[in-house]
Amino acid sequence: AFLDLTGPNEIEGMWKESTTLPCAYVPVEDFVQQTLTWTVVHDQSSGTIFRRDGSGDHILLSEYRDRVSVPKDAPGNVSLHILNLEVSDRGTYTCQVTWRASNNSLITKEITTKMEVVKVAVTKPVIRAGKLGLTVPAGARTSLTCVASGSPPISYRWFRSSPGGKAQLLSSQAELAWDSLRLSDAGMYYCEAENR
Repeated sequence: AFLDLTGPNEIEGMWKESTTLPCAYVPVEDFVQQTLTWTVVHDQSSGTIFRRDGSGDHILLSEYRDRVSVPKDAPGNVSLHILNLEVSDRGTYTCQVTWRASNNSLITKEITTKMEVVKVAVTKPVIRAGKLGLTVPAGARTSLTCVASGSPPISYRWFRSSPGGKAQLLSSQAELAWDSLRLSDAGMYYCEAENR
């Protein structure tokens, strides 16, 4: 078990969420980690995603840029964290570590993990309706909050109905807030929720 890498043979990630591909070892005195590489084999392509060496951390495949990281301050933990999973991320990932011994000899070990990316059933947003007819005193602070369930990410927009059936866009947040209500703020407001 000397400097053995541990991690699962298979892992399942959820589409559009983040996941961690575990890879770890127990640090041994007199053996210094020289290089760490994470490589992947996809259906049509293969390549090195991540390399850590004496010059720092390098992300080598552009489709993983700004989406992958490896812990820096956790000796022995060389797991690969991937954000915002795409279906095209499924494949076979290899974690390879090389250590230098005190006598300058090198030891290299690797483990392989197969990752599937699963899509959850996609659902349209459903807005939870609030009570109609809200009465608030002038000068008060108040807010309207739009709450919807469905597949993330959900974006929100608040509108105010004006005469002639025209809608005025007020906010692109889930919450519409007033610091001090005026009489002219009275009216009909509605929220729109949208996902992909």
